[in-house]
Amino acid sequence: MSTASAESSYTARHLSVLEGLEAVRKRPGMYIGTTDSRGLMHCMWEIIDNAVDEALGGHCDRILVTLHADTSVSVQDNGRGIPVDIEPKTGLSGVEVVFTKLHAGSKFGGGSYAASGGLHGVGASVVNALSTRLDVEVDRGGKTYRMTFHRGEPGTFHDGAGGPDPEARFEPFVEKSELAVAGRAAKGSRGTRVRYWADGQIFPKTAVFSYDELVTRVRQTTFLVPGLSITVCDERGLPGTPGADGPHTETFVHHGGTVDFVDFLAPDAPVTDTWHLTGSGSFTETVPVLDERGHMTPREVTRECEVDVAMRWGTGYDTEIRTFVNIISTPKGGSHLAGFEAGLLRTLRKAVEANARRLKISSRDSTERIEKDDVMAGLTAVLTVRLAEPQFEGQTKEVLGTAAVRGIVAKVVDTELNAVLTSPKRDLKTQSTLVLDKVVAEMRARLSARKQKEISRRKNALETSSLPSKLADCRSDDVERSELFIVEGDSALGTAKLARSSDFQALLPIRGKILNVQKASISDMLKNAECAAIIQVIGAGSGRSFDLEAARYGKIVLMTDADVDGAHIRTLLLTLFFRYMRPLVEQGRVYAAVPPLHRVEVIGAGSKKNEYVYTYSEAELATTLKRLEKAGRRYKDDIQRYKGLGEMDADQLAETTMDPRHRTLRRVTMDHAVQAEEVFELLMGSDVAPRKDFIVAGADGLDRSRIDA
Repeated sequence: MSTASAESSYTARHLSVLEGLEAVRKRPGMYIGTTDSRGLMHCMWEIIDNAVDEALGGHCDRILVTLHADTSVSVQDNGRGIPVDIEPKTGLSGVEVVFTKLHAGSKFGGGSYAASGGLHGVGASVVNALSTRLDVEVDRGGKTYRMTFHRGEPGTFHDGAGGPDPEARFEPFVEKSELAVAGRAAKGSRGTRVRYWADGQIFPKTAVFSYDELVTRVRQTTFLVPGLSITVCDERGLPGTPGADGPHTETFVHHGGTVDFVDFLAPDAPVTDTWHLTGSGSFTETVPVLDERGHMTPREVTRECEVDVAMRWGTGYDTEIRTFVNIISTPKGGSHLAGFEAGLLRTLRKAVEANARRLKISSRDSTERIEKDDVMAGLTAVLTVRLAEPQFEGQTKEVLGTAAVRGIVAKVVDTELNAVLTSPKRDLKTQSTLVLDKVVAEMRARLSARKQKEISRRKNALETSSLPSKLADCRSDDVERSELFIVEGDSALGTAKLARSSDFQALLPIRGKILNVQKASISDMLKNAECAAIIQVIGAGSGRSFDLEAARYGKIVLMTDADVDGAHIRTLLLTLFFRYMRPLVEQGRVYAAVPPLHRVEVIGAGSKKNEYVYTYSEAELATTLKRLEKAGRRYKDDIQRYKGLGEMDADQLAETTMDPRHRTLRRVTMDHAVQAEEVFELLMGSDVAPRKDFIVAGADGLDRSRIDA
C-alpha cells in the first residue's frame, strides 16, 4: 500500500473511535483488574450484567450464556434491545455508541435505569476493545440489526462458509458506519445477542473461562432477581468440566429472593428462621452533569436507596455474609456492609441491655460488652442495596464507596431487627431469646479464650510442666523445622522414640479412637482427654480463637497403622483439625505418614548382604516381585506383612516413615471449604440417613479384599 493511500484510509473517523479504546488496550488492568483468568471472567460479567440490568428494569426474564468451542462467548437476552436510532450528539447509532464510546450509555442521565449493575459506562466498550472480534445483533421493531467490530473498530468481516471467524479479512468503515439490517425478526421478538472472541494479544493462553465460577455467579444472580431464568451452556468439551463429554446445559431460576439465597448458603443447623428486613431511605448528592452547551455543571440530586436484608443465625460459629449493589457482588464490602454491621451491633447491644437480668450481665463490668465478632458468630446474611449511580472504588466494583448508604442501611437494620427482637409473637420471642443467649455465650467464650491465651503463651507452656507428660517434645525452638508426630498407641511410641530425631521431631501418643467432634459439642470436645492434649500441645487454641502464629510446630504428622482402624483414627483426627484448627489444614501443615505394608528380603548375590525392599500396596508388591523375578533376583518367600507400626523396629520405622531423607508424607489439603464441610458433615455428622444412603449407593463398588479384617 502506498503512503498516500494509507493516509487517505486513516481518517478522523478512525481517530475518534480509537482515541478512548486504545487507552483500554494499553492499560487493560485499569478497567478489568488483571489480564489473567479473572480479567477474562470480568469481561464476561460486564456483558451479562448489561442483560441483567434489563431484568432489573422488568424488561427481560430470560438470558442465555454460551461458552462456544472456538473460545468465544455469547450472551443473549429477551430485553428491549439496544437502541438502534441515531444518537444526536455523536451522529452514531445507539449500538455503536454503546460499544465504542467510554462513559456512554443509558445509565448516565438517569432515564432508563433506576438502578443498574453497570455504573461507569465502560463495560461493553471495554470488552469490545479487548476482543479480536465482537458481533452484536439486536431484534427491535420487527427487524434484526447487526454490527461487527475488530478490537473496538466497526467494520465488516468477510467470513467464509464456516461461519463467524475472528481471523477472517476485516474491512473497517471509512467514511460512515453502517448498522446493517440483517433480516426480519420473528413477530414479537426482541432482545440483544452479543458474541465476542477475547484478544490473544491481551489475554495469555493460560487464561480460561471457569465454568464453576460462572455457575456460582449465575446462581447468585437468579437468587437476587426473582423470576429471572438464566441458562448456561458449555460447548467447549474441556476435560474436568461437566461438558467434557458433550454440550452441557443448566438453567437457574428462583422465586424466593434473598431468603432462599440465605437458606442455600447457610452451612449449619438453624437457631432462627430466616428473617427478611426491608426498608429504604433517601439522600442528596452533588453530581456533575453535561448541560446543553457541553459544559459540566454541578447539580444536586436526590437519590433513593432500597435495602433488602435476609439473615439467620445457626448453631456454628462461622460467618457467611454476601453483599451486593444492584446485584453486583461486592466481596470486599464497603459502606453498605459497614452500615449493616453497625446497625446489627447497636441493635443487639440494646437488646442484651434490656435483658441483662435474665442473661446475668453485670452493668458494672466494663469487659462484659458485646463486640462485633460475638454478633457475627454463626450468622448467614445476604445484604442487597439498590440505588442509582452508586460510587465504587475502581471499575471492578468490589467496594461500595457511596458514604450516605452506611447510615441508611444502619437505620433500616436497627428499626426492622429491633421490631423482630421485641415482637410479642411467641415464635419470634423464642427465637429472639435463643439469639441473645448465643451472642452472650460467644462474648463469654471470647473473654475466657482471651484470659486463657494470656495465661498459656508458648513461652510459659514450654517453661512449665503444664504440657501433657506423655509428650516426648523436641529440643528445637524453630517452628518452621519442628514436627509433631501424633502416634497411634503406646507400643508404636516406644519404637518411634528410638526412630525419631529428637532434635526436631516431637511425639504425642493417643489411645485408640478419639471423640468424633463433628457430632459432639465444644464442651464435650474440651473434656475429652485426647482432644484436649492435642490442642494443648499444638498451643494455638481452637475454634474462633485459633492463632496460627502461636502454633508450636511447623508440621503435624498423623502416624497411624496401615489398616482399617488406623484409617478411622486418622479420619477422626482430621475431623478435629478441620473443625477446630482449620487454618493448619488451609496452610498445608497437616500430613499423613505413609508406613509400608510389606518388606521383601532380597537374597544378595555371592557374599553380598541381603537387602530389603519396602512396598506400600498390594499392587506395588506384585509389580516388585515380577521385577525381581525378571531380573533373576531371588527373595525369601516369607514376605513380612506389617499389621501395625509396633511391628517395626526403630531402624525400619526411621527408614520408611520418619527420616525426611527417605519417608513419604501425604499433605492434607482443602481446595474447596464448602465441599469439605459437606463431606465431613455427611461422613462424620449426626444425621445418619444421608450417610446410610451414601454407603448403600457405593456398596456395589466395594472391593472386599481391601478390608483388613
